[in-house]
Amino acid sequence: MLFRLSAAAAAATLLVPGSAGAQLLTHRDVSVRMALTIAETALVECGVNASIAVVDHAGRVRLLLQGDRSSPHNMELARRKAYTARTFRQPSAAWAKRTETTNPGQRMLADVIPLGGGMPINVGEETIGGVGLSGAPGGQEKEEACARAGIAKVADQLK
Repeated sequence: MLFRLSAAAAAATLLVPGSAGAQLLTHRDVSVRMALTIAETALVECGVNASIAVVDHAGRVRLLLQGDRSSPHNMELARRKAYTARTFRQPSAAWAKRTETTNPGQRMLADVIPLGGGMPINVGEETIGGVGLSGAPGGQEKEEACARAGIAKVADQLK
């Protein structure tokens, strides 16, 4: 009995990682101030018909602005465009085009949307968030341009 207990304890010790193997994870992320700057710049560029969403490294909403004259659905579309750009680390329009023929099953994932208007926020090759717009006069290409303008405004912080 004692031998079985000792063997079980030894096995359990091997399965539980010790503190020597533990490490602190660090990551870069979108601050609320950065999200505000991106969103305000995009709003100036695209006007009050647009809604703007900024998501962090995990795809969580950091900021959501509803334009004064935006339609009710624009906030949700903006959020999903930002999430899509963050998730796939590329503009949502590029992902939409790619998934027309390659990996169309990705379009069934929750919260993604195959529409343009979302841009990833990158520090070098690392994607730390995304910004999405919906409702801008001029459509998805204009929304993407406004998202790019917002990101460009904080480019000095993304190094």
